[in-house]
Amino acid sequence: QVQVVESGGGLVQAGGSLRLSCAASGSTGSIYLMGWYRQAPGKERELVATISNAGSTNYADSVKGRFTIFRDNAKNTVHLQMNSLKPEDTAVYYCNVRRPEYFYWGQGTQVTVSS
Repeated sequence: QVQVVESGGGLVQAGGSLRLSCAASGSTGSIYLMGWYRQAPGKERELVATISNAGSTNYADSVKGRFTIFRDNAKNTVHLQMNSLKPEDTAVYYCNVRRPEYFYWGQGTQVTVSS
């Protein structure tokens, strides 16, 4: 089992910044990817950014140039630095941790960007 805990969400004005953090614990030896997804009211959960254990990153087009994902493999921790936030970034952000044949999710952290 892998436990996933997110932190860092909050309320910020448009143009501001937030940093989300996610820590994985438990059976973490075979984790190959960690990342962030988000879900806004009435919308499907969507990919925001992922990073592999080798450091390869993937970003949604909507956040490229504004968000940066980075990971501390030794600590099984991933962060999402979010800059130039827009109201459309408002969502619950979920940390995703992947092992072979398993996906693990955190409980989510609310990010609200006001106009």
